[in-house]
Amino acid sequence: MGLRNWYDETILPKIVAAGCASEEVEELRRQVVPLARGKVFEIGCGGGYNQVLYNQDAISHFAGIDPNASLLDAARARAEEKGWQADIRQGKGEDIPFEDASFDTVVCTYTLCSVDDQAQVLSELRRILKPGGQLLYLEHGRAPDRGPRKWQRRIEPVWKNLMGNCHLTREISSAINAAGFETEQIGQDYFEKAPRWAGWMEWGIARKTAA
Repeated sequence: MGLRNWYDETILPKIVAAGCASEEVEELRRQVVPLARGKVFEIGCGGGYNQVLYNQDAISHFAGIDPNASLLDAARARAEEKGWQADIRQGKGEDIPFEDASFDTVVCTYTLCSVDDQAQVLSELRRILKPGGQLLYLEHGRAPDRGPRKWQRRIEPVWKNLMGNCHLTREISSAINAAGFETEQIGQDYFEKAPRWAGWMEWGIARKTAA
């Protein structure tokens, strides 16, 4: 095992777990994840951090993918604890292994920052949604203010290497709109306990528009 693989499989999951367990992150997840209904697909489901927040009575089927095998073990364990059948697979958002118009809801939390091709991933999420389906999103990205944006550009090259390809400068709601969704923003703000270059958040509901 090379140093890169060792870091990605051993150290990075611990860093992700620590960040995803913060109170501020949990508070925002609670505004988004419980809105899921029907057949649900979660991109970046590794770790299973959202599973405790789903309203199981409102969901008929759950599926998800994540490229990190180590995180998938935790996701499957949490599904077993929740007591529901879950189709959890290893995979990438640029090529989602499910058919067109398969899901009523897609959940995407802290994932668009780290995919290789954000536009392709959003196209795939739109493809697997049924007409009128909803994309529930919670993401961090490009800050609206000049000062934080300057630091995002400076820090991003190193940050990506340490944080599993996580980008600091990606657009969020505007990128989702450009992919064929109509967004209903629930909120946007900086985290109080994070530096502004790492703390800009946007979350909301995006509905699949007609082709």
